[in-house]
Amino acid sequence: MRSHAEVGRGGHPCRNSGTLTESAHATIFHMKKTIPLIVGNWKCNPVTELHAVALAVAVVKAHQKAETPYVAIAPTALHSAAVAKKLTSSPITLAAQNVSSFAVGAHTGEQSAAQLKDGGVELVIIGHSERRAAGETDVEVSAKVQATLAGKLIPIVCIGEKKRDTNGNFFTEVETQIRSFATELAPAQLKKVVIAYEPIWAIGTGETATNDDVKEMQLFIESILTKIHDRPTAQSVRLLYGGSVKPHNAAELHRVGGMGGFLVGGASLKAADFSAICKAVI
Repeated sequence: MRSHAEVGRGGHPCRNSGTLTESAHATIFHMKKTIPLIVGNWKCNPVTELHAVALAVAVVKAHQKAETPYVAIAPTALHSAAVAKKLTSSPITLAAQNVSSFAVGAHTGEQSAAQLKDGGVELVIIGHSERRAAGETDVEVSAKVQATLAGKLIPIVCIGEKKRDTNGNFFTEVETQIRSFATELAPAQLKKVVIAYEPIWAIGTGETATNDDVKEMQLFIESILTKIHDRPTAQSVRLLYGGSVKPHNAAELHRVGGMGGFLVGGASLKAADFSAICKAVI
């Protein structure tokens, strides 16, 4: 494991003046897969900047002394700048909850990869089930993945079935989501992508996929990526699990599920719970 004295934010060289050097970019794209990645998705929380900053400070304090996995938090776009200031010289990486597929121009309400990068963002959540439910398509997700990679950021692509059926038809749904973006990428590009499996029926419901369910999906995702490219490429892609991850189930999900970390929702809004999840995978 790493020592925080040896690395900067997110396990990478420390930032200077809020921007990332080219050498740091190279390190970001080569995070050790053996070290888990825990990403806190704050969604549309908290209400005020004051509370967002306080939460960020609490998360940073919880990860100052002990060795931890790679840790990232994704505040709202409005609070991102204020949170970024609190992450300077800490081991915590700043993530964004969405990105535009456009680089620049007349696209009201959009934020490009270049703009996110300029604001200190290093990872971007793409295709979250809540955005897909609002109408985001596989085509749009694929375009955002390519825009994110072009902007030298790491895309965290969310996939997952709406519900499970006894015949296993949900595997087709997941495979379609994977192929929609993975077939558009060269192996070298795909290796820079993080895939987050989040069964929609388990998000915010209190229900959680069993450890064996998660392991089965890990193997399935790798098999599809192998078919698209090859086994070495498939095994180099980091997989996360998201779906009611809590302090009490994180250790077993990580040990048995075979994923390379978690995408955490509600539990990331409590620094103590988020820290407990991070420590559960050490």
